[in-house]
Amino acid sequence: MKPEFKVFADAGLPHPCCVPTKRRAEQLTQSRTASAAFTRVNTGSTHGMVKLDGGRFLMGTDYPDGFAKDGEGPIREVTLEPFHIDATPVTNMQFAEFVAKTGYKTEAERYGWSFVFQGHIPKDRYKEIVDVTVPGVNWWCKVDGSDWRHPEGPDSGLSGRDNTPVVQVSWSDAAEFARWAGKRLPTEAEWEYAARGGFEQRIFPWGDELTPGGMHMCNVWQGDFPNADTADDGYSAPCPVDAFPANGYGLYSVSGNTWEWCSDWFHPSYHLTATRHNPIGPLSGQQRAMRGGSYLCHRSYCNRYRVAARTSNTPDSATTNLGFRCVRDI
Repeated sequence: MKPEFKVFADAGLPHPCCVPTKRRAEQLTQSRTASAAFTRVNTGSTHGMVKLDGGRFLMGTDYPDGFAKDGEGPIREVTLEPFHIDATPVTNMQFAEFVAKTGYKTEAERYGWSFVFQGHIPKDRYKEIVDVTVPGVNWWCKVDGSDWRHPEGPDSGLSGRDNTPVVQVSWSDAAEFARWAGKRLPTEAEWEYAARGGFEQRIFPWGDELTPGGMHMCNVWQGDFPNADTADDGYSAPCPVDAFPANGYGLYSVSGNTWEWCSDWFHPSYHLTATRHNPIGPLSGQQRAMRGGSYLCHRSYCNRYRVAARTSNTPDSATTNLGFRCVRDI
C-alpha cells in the first residue's frame, strides 16, 4: 500500500549534538567518502541546459520566518564541482517522449491513483472522495485514475500543457527519466546553488521581496489558503515553465510553480556533520528531499518558495504540484 503523503520527516537518526565526538568524526569521513564515490553522469545531451562553474557558495539560511525543523540552517560554506542543469523543469512534452520511447509506466499509473488538490476536483465529483482525504492536510485527496497524463483525475488531460512541468511523478519516476536521458537528479546543494542565480543569501532568486514593485515573479498562492486562490499572479495551477523571468543563471521556475525532487535522502540535521565538498545527503532514509515550493505555497502555511527552504516526501508519492529537473556532470 502506498504510504500516506507527508510534508515533514525525520529519518530517526540521532541529532549530531547528541553524537559523541568520535562518532561525529566517523560520520564526516563516511560523508566525504560517499561524496567522492558519488556516481557522475556525463553522457546526456546538454541541449536546454545551463553550464555552471560551481565553486564556493553560502548554503542554507537563518531566516527568522523559516522552518527550523526542516534543517534550513545554519548557513554554511559549500563547494561544488562544475555541472550542467536543466534551464526548466522537465515538461509534459519531454516526459511524453520518454514514455513513448521506453513504454515506462509511472508509479501512479501502477497504483491506479494519486493525490489531487481539492480545488482542482470538479464539485460534482468532490463529494465522492471527501472520505479519502489525507489526515491533517485534507486539501489533498486520493483520486482514482490520476497520473501524469491525467493530473487532476480521469476527466483531465494535457491539452495546452506541453510546456508546463510534468507532475504526478514520483522520485523513482524522475530518477528513471534522468537515467534514460543520461543525466541525474540534482543534489540539494547543486539545486540551491543553481536556484540562487549568483546572489548570496537572498531570500528569493531575484532578491528579498516576493513582489518587488508589485510585480509577481513566480507562481504561488494568493488569497485564503486552501479555500480561495485569487490567482493575482495569473495562475491557480502549474504554469508554463518560462512564464516568469529567469534567475541570474538563466534558470526558470525555481521558486513556486512545482516542487522539484532532489537526489538526496532527507534528514533535518545530517548536514551539520556532512562534508562541505559536493555534499550528497545521507546514504539512506525514508523520504527524499524536495525544493522550490509550488503554486500551492502561501506565507500563512508554507512559505517554502524561498531559495533555502526544503521539505520531503516518500519516494513513491506523486501529486499535482511535484515535478523535477535534471543535472549532468561536466
